Amino acid sequence: MRISNAILRGIPGAYMIQSGYGKLGMDPQAAEGLKQFAATGVPQFAEWDSQTFATFIAGTELAVGAALVTPFVSKRLAGAGLLAFSAGLLTMYFRNPEMTREDGIRPSEQGIQLSMNSFLAAIGAALVVQK
Repeated sequence: MRISNAILRGIPGAYMIQSGYGKLGMDPQAAEGLKQFAATGVPQFAEWDSQTFATFIAGTELAVGAALVTPFVSKRLAGAGLLAFSAGLLTMYFRNPEMTREDGIRPSEQGIQLSMNSFLAAIGAALVVQK
């Protein structure tokens, strides 16, 4: 693995593992809030049980993070996982009018954190297309 790949994979991978680990055993009220927020981007999530959703998100973050930090997982596969996950987060960003300014692209104050997932999408795309 080249140092550039290690950098592109290591930092987001560690972040995703930490984020996923933090969602394990989430209390019911927090799980419900997370599910409702996710449903703004993917309406089908509203039908899910809150605890099931929180476990799904935690597991997904842990799996993508583990794929990123595991050297024998191909960079394209790890990048595709990161790109897919961040695209889901960006869907919530673009479908929630409170997250963007009037132009529908630039983040509002409430959308700054969610808009930062564009960095993860860019890293995922770089891993997928890199030779």
